[in-house]
Amino acid sequence: MASITITDSELQQSAVKFQEKLLQVIVLGAADTLKHMTPRPNTRGRLVVGELSGNIQLEPYKTTEQSGDIAITPRTLQTYLGSVIKNFDPNTLWNTVYGSLITQGDALKNTNIALAMLSYMSARIGENLNNAIFTAARNNSGTTTATLFDGFDTISAADVTAGNISALKGNYMQLSAAITSSNAVDALKSIFRAADPALQAKNTKMFIPYSIYNAYVDDYQSSVGAAPYNREFDKTFLEGSQNKCELVPLASKAGSEWIHLTPKSNALYGYGSNPDAPIQVDRFAPFTLTFSGSMYFGVQFESVDKSNFLGAKLAE
Repeated sequence: MASITITDSELQQSAVKFQEKLLQVIVLGAADTLKHMTPRPNTRGRLVVGELSGNIQLEPYKTTEQSGDIAITPRTLQTYLGSVIKNFDPNTLWNTVYGSLITQGDALKNTNIALAMLSYMSARIGENLNNAIFTAARNNSGTTTATLFDGFDTISAADVTAGNISALKGNYMQLSAAITSSNAVDALKSIFRAADPALQAKNTKMFIPYSIYNAYVDDYQSSVGAAPYNREFDKTFLEGSQNKCELVPLASKAGSEWIHLTPKSNALYGYGSNPDAPIQVDRFAPFTLTFSGSMYFGVQFESVDKSNFLGAKLAE
């Protein structure tokens, strides 16, 4: 094994120098989910988002103003400040990182090992962030990422309670039966067809658990079989959606009670650095170092209007 020495000061300097990069590494750790959504970087605290609506029409010529006001329906992208304080043995971590980089051969000589170690820890934070995107519920006394912010499922449940999402408004449906490998194709089609025509006409994402995606492809294969147009087992788009509705199975949807149908632009995530608590590495005890830092994070649907959103609650 090559002889590479990393000092405490190198780790500290790398933490300070690459703070923004490390924040991005944390976000990239959740990339499997977030790549289907729209970022709002440099968001600290509350950011008011929403949509404009109003009656603006081309009508037969006249010089009087059209009736009706332009309305703004505000929604708040709330990001919360989260922190991490973790002791680690740099020697043990170095071996782990070296093992993952050793395949680079001679290129390893040009690798900033200190940055690689810090990125490795940041990526682990991102993995937990990924798992919380939908099901997280804010708890000020919490001790996990799942209690840092309100995930999309939690937000949807609150919107139902507030009356923002309802069958009457055309942006909500309650499924009456569990989705299985015998009915998944019809079930997902029913969700898409329940959406407003304006939403069906857009390029959308249908966020689903892997269990439902697996049921869909199994059901599709057993129903369609070797039909000429059934050329592959895996399905990227919902049957009958003109390739406008992308099926997005996510590990972060495991245990979710919701299926969400919405454009990528409507699913927002905000994040930002905290200048008062930068990412840093300190020594407080022999043989171990302490990795610490903080960042803001939160998610929100910019609009829950039926033209942009449909939430389907799974059968209980």
